Amino acid sequence: MCPDFTKRAGFAESRRWVIKVGSALLTDDGRGLDTDMIRELATQMAALRHGGREVVLVSSGAVAAGMVRLGWEERPHALHDLQAAAAVGQMGLVQSYETAFQRFGLHTAQVLLGHDDISARDRYLNARSTLTTLLGLGVIPVVNENDTVVTDEIRFGDNDTLAAMVANLIDADVLLILTDQQGLYEADPREFPKAELVSSASATAPDLEAMAGGGGMLGRGGMLTKVRAARLAARSGTDTLIAHGRNPDIIDRLAAGEDIGTWLQAGQAPQAARKQWLAGLVRSSGTLVLDDGAVQVLSGSGKSLLPVGVKAAHGDFVRGDMVICTDGEGREIARGLVNYSLSETRRIIGHGSDRIEELLGYQGEPELIHRDNLVLS
Repeated sequence: MCPDFTKRAGFAESRRWVIKVGSALLTDDGRGLDTDMIRELATQMAALRHGGREVVLVSSGAVAAGMVRLGWEERPHALHDLQAAAAVGQMGLVQSYETAFQRFGLHTAQVLLGHDDISARDRYLNARSTLTTLLGLGVIPVVNENDTVVTDEIRFGDNDTLAAMVANLIDADVLLILTDQQGLYEADPREFPKAELVSSASATAPDLEAMAGGGGMLGRGGMLTKVRAARLAARSGTDTLIAHGRNPDIIDRLAAGEDIGTWLQAGQAPQAARKQWLAGLVRSSGTLVLDDGAVQVLSGSGKSLLPVGVKAAHGDFVRGDMVICTDGEGREIARGLVNYSLSETRRIIGHGSDRIEELLGYQGEPELIHRDNLVLS
């Protein structure tokens, strides 16, 4: 059952969280990695995980940590300097997380993403499969942009945006952005001390950007990027929370539904939003003709499409492309993102999933189209 996000109490029933932690929190405002802060946040995330929630951590701090290690007081502008700082800082950052989570018997996994990993549908499926597999294994993925090799032209721009795209990728219920501010204020509190905190609002409200301010010394993002990230996350039905990461037990309190920080509401459930997105992908690259049994299974239960239920494949598609599923009379039954190319599909259709490795020479996904990537017509 989907959590009821019409009230804050709905967060107590949420299943999947993406938690983004900003540079200022992790680097003790620029004075090196704050290992006490990392341990405290890991303690709270571990409690979330042991309580049955799935957690993906999107962590800033690699560049900032590298700056401290290299003795740089100001963030460099040259791309190669930034990449060098990221490479140096990532080592200490990941080691700190691994140590902090090991105390609770939890494994971590480093996941470095680039823009193409999410914008290209074949790599999108790979990234989604990897993250959901890690979550199923009880692992805490620690995600960052692949700063060491990425270029300005293809970067996400900031980890707030990256966190929102990860939330889209895995259909998260909640995106929690932990920062060094209490939340979104109606005006910049540094200029207007009496400005009031926005407790809750629609993530798509047009006046939110006018309330947001600029960025700080260490990070690329300010409150404006967080507002835009919330809007992006809302496309897949993810609610966003923005709160001060140094508030005592902040994650525990938010997960219990306490009215703290800023709640930017998506207004729709993640799975419903994802199905809407899939239905909106108009351009198809091919057609799969289903047998009567597969038509009945898809129409009646919404299960995944297996190769054994397909009679023919037409078109010119590759992994990740949108294809249309029809019955024997050509009527559209469903559409979705296919896990195999046309040539591979033709070799496995009509056969059980246990024969995929024998037929293709490698073991891929058992489904031709996974139910999460399939929408009924």
